[in-house]
Amino acid sequence: MIKRLLIMLVVVGLIFGGIFGFINFKAKMIKQYMAGMGNAPQTVSTITATAEEWSPSLEAVGSLNAVRGADLSAEVAGVVAEIFFQQGDEVAAGTPLVQLRADDDVAKLKSLKASEDLARLTYQRNQAQFLAKAVSQQTLDTDKSNLARVTANVAEQQALINKKLIRAPFAGRLGIRRVDTGQYLDAGTAIVTLQALDSLYVDFFVPQQILAKIIVGQTVKVKVDAYPTQEFTAKVVVINPKVDTNTRNVQIRAVLANPKHQLLSGMYVNVAIATDAAQHVITLPNTAISFNSYGSTVFLIETNKDQKTAKQVFVTTGATRGDQVAVLKGVKEGDTVVTSGQIKLRNGSPVLINNKVQPNNDANPQPDDL
Repeated sequence: MIKRLLIMLVVVGLIFGGIFGFINFKAKMIKQYMAGMGNAPQTVSTITATAEEWSPSLEAVGSLNAVRGADLSAEVAGVVAEIFFQQGDEVAAGTPLVQLRADDDVAKLKSLKASEDLARLTYQRNQAQFLAKAVSQQTLDTDKSNLARVTANVAEQQALINKKLIRAPFAGRLGIRRVDTGQYLDAGTAIVTLQALDSLYVDFFVPQQILAKIIVGQTVKVKVDAYPTQEFTAKVVVINPKVDTNTRNVQIRAVLANPKHQLLSGMYVNVAIATDAAQHVITLPNTAISFNSYGSTVFLIETNKDQKTAKQVFVTTGATRGDQVAVLKGVKEGDTVVTSGQIKLRNGSPVLINNKVQPNNDANPQPDDL
């Protein structure tokens, strides 16, 4: 019995010994494999750190308004007799646009002019009679008053006729016609919009905190979705002397030259206005930086003899623009920085550089379909 028990114990010991030996062997193999992996060069892409001039700026959304723009309308009611313009025309100041029917007014004007002529002749004749003492001073004064009254009536009627011919008050581009020949117009009915597009106002709001950093004459950079690759320049001309009590923002108005008439009144724009002096900063692609709760890091490439290795360093980052990040501390100009493949790296890891494919590094990236 005891002998059988000893045999069983020996068998159990051999089984457990084999199991533990196998586990130990596998652990050694895994450790050796991981060590081999750690020493194998890891393929990464890199970039040489460069410095750029970045001006701290505030971005805002604004709108364009014509320096001179109006929806033209008639001051008096009437029927449209004739239309002189084509939609979209560029017109000069004073160009006739619409004539309202004025036949009755012209006839009345002729009647008033006849009365004016008679009053003038009567007054002139009585002046001669007064010198001959044939009429009294009262009669002469009455004649003079009658002449002044009918002359005023003529001027009033002429002004009414003039109002029935709508002219362009300034040079600009006409919009879509809103009336037709024969249509009756009430006073104030819009006929067509007229916009002077040579210059446009850029209106936008900024927080009151940066008001001290904005002055009249300051440059404003303007971008419009319609021309995503083009940047326009405007100059601040007015800082509103009143702060909005609801938002605590102040309105700024800049003037933008628009000689090609590319931009139109009513467009919304993205505005950037410098709020401080330009800074000389190192810029890196966003993908080169690992952002962690304990700090931001990058991997630099060091060359020892013929081998390149990775070195992890902490960095202090600043503002971002598009795909780029400003690095204030931790990287010097000319350093070689890993831009992709960092997840496989640790301090001292050998690396193999392949820069055939690079991550985006554009300060002003645009959608692919533009």
